[in-house]
Amino acid sequence: MCLPSNCKMNDSARYVKIVEWSEADQCYVGSAPGLIYGGCHGDSERQVFDELCQAVDEAIELYLADCKPLPPPTSGRDLANQLLSPA
Repeated sequence: MCLPSNCKMNDSARYVKIVEWSEADQCYVGSAPGLIYGGCHGDSERQVFDELCQAVDEAIELYLADCKPLPPPTSGRDLANQLLSPA
């Protein structure tokens, strides 16, 4: 169990990860806006999410290895509810 006093968000959790079905590609497509351009794709939603998480971790490692600052976080902005709200 994660209690507020011992919880620590890892860098990967700071970035929104999106997996969605692409009619054009006829497969699931994963992306992490603001961190990696492009993404990953496949027939299994879970497989694409796992690959996306790995790609995000690897992108963060590259930023840190190159001593570059990480892009601004994209999580914590209540994006799910914003997407559901009428324009």
